[in-house]
Amino acid sequence: MSGNVLEVKDLKKYFPVRKGMLSRTVTYARAVDGVSFSIAEGQTFGLVGESGCGKTTVGRTLLRLIAPTGGQSLICGSDVFALGPEELRRMRPQMQLIFQDPYSSLDPRMTIGEIIGEAPREHGIVPKADLRAYILDIMKRCELRAYHFDRYPHEFSGGQRQRVCIARALALRPKLVVADEPVSALDVSVQAQIINLMRDLQQERGLAYLFISHDLSVVEYISDYVAVMYLGVIVEFAPKKEFFNNPAHPYTQALLSAVPSPNPDNRTRRIILKGDIPSPVKPPSGCKFHTRCWRCTDICKTDIPIYEEARPGHYVACHHRLAV
Repeated sequence: MSGNVLEVKDLKKYFPVRKGMLSRTVTYARAVDGVSFSIAEGQTFGLVGESGCGKTTVGRTLLRLIAPTGGQSLICGSDVFALGPEELRRMRPQMQLIFQDPYSSLDPRMTIGEIIGEAPREHGIVPKADLRAYILDIMKRCELRAYHFDRYPHEFSGGQRQRVCIARALALRPKLVVADEPVSALDVSVQAQIINLMRDLQQERGLAYLFISHDLSVVEYISDYVAVMYLGVIVEFAPKKEFFNNPAHPYTQALLSAVPSPNPDNRTRRIILKGDIPSPVKPPSGCKFHTRCWRCTDICKTDIPIYEEARPGHYVACHHRLAV
């Protein structure tokens, strides 16, 4: 590895809550509340958690698709949040996003060739005379055929449309790709094809992936490191094998207990969490997970747990981490 492609430091994103006829801001929803991590070249960082925990907001904010409230997002050493409009435009090719829905993210009025070639043309990635050949090469690498060039998105299956989305992202020769639930809308057999394609392209180009998902089976297959988010904060982080073999946070244990096992003899006790994720407008005091945690004690209700190393390379924010 040749260093970190992405470094996120104390990332925060608060959405204003407005009320009254004048729409005055009365409080804030803390969607992301101090998240830090890094991804090296050729690595995949899996970010997991329940719906509403802030995963997608992290991905979009660090790319500055959403204005941040605070923190830093260093991509290839440049703080994206500090760049002016023209500098940001020049930086865009280095950081790309693969959307969750492969159909709604494609313009139905444009052909596949136009969709993939639009950004490379605008950014001058290759000379205009070479653009068509360049697009066809990208399509081939993403297992699309040359005759697909002049077809429209509605003529493709879900898996083919997601290949188009991947080709569109890779056409700009990025260093970082944020994949936001890239296979959740696809059939299981197609999911495997897309994941294998992403891994092959990563090995070929040394891409850094931020892989956002709620499917822990997919995350286990593709990721090098895994982090768990809960109510805007990371509660556990570890290398993949350590994460799945020795989950230390009660929330992580509950998530892993819900993953079905293909081996009927390898049954785990299902941990059922009570209630729903609390509102980010009024998060619980102390540990944010204490309202649903079966290990909760008085200290959990009053003191915020320190996010620190429980085992080598394994970080967790839990008052009872030594007891798990």
